[in-house]
Amino acid sequence: MARAGLSADRLTEAAAVLADEVGFENVTVSALARHFGVKDASLYSHIRNAQDLRVRLAVLALSELADKASAAIAGRSGKDALVAFAGAYRSYAHEHPGRYTATQMALDPDTAATGPSERHADLTRAVLRGYRLWEPDETDAVRFLHSTLHGYVSLERAGAFHSHPRGVEASWLRALDALDSLLSAWPAG
Repeated sequence: MARAGLSADRLTEAAAVLADEVGFENVTVSALARHFGVKDASLYSHIRNAQDLRVRLAVLALSELADKASAAIAGRSGKDALVAFAGAYRSYAHEHPGRYTATQMALDPDTAATGPSERHADLTRAVLRGYRLWEPDETDAVRFLHSTLHGYVSLERAGAFHSHPRGVEASWLRALDALDSLLSAWPAG
């Protein structure tokens, strides 16, 4: 019989909190069971295995990030939308470091195509509409934008920028100016 109060959703939420506290890579079924004061086996009536738990956590994090990005870009276009989108992305990574790491998890094609991963890509494409990019340039720009934001945020979170006297925020704003310029003058394919 399933332990009262436990559900897949409740386990996923607890895993998200745990990921932010100890890191996504340290979220295990055992750690989650300890959190709830139960045996590992008690969780398997709600989740299939550790991989299932990680996928659920990634889907939750992508959904949260998509919600944050959607709210940020509502009613905006062009550079204003780009800056809002990038700011939402960056702040989510800082507020929820373990969940942010989960957003980088490779998902199987079915999960990625029907879940918040696709919604996040659609939001990125909405930002890029202000730059009038069409396929295949739009896909290239989506990948470029995500790579740039992820690279900056990852290096910033690792402390790589803090040894230089120029403020990280000033560099962030210049990077966004550069992204806007590049997207505005995207080379023809």
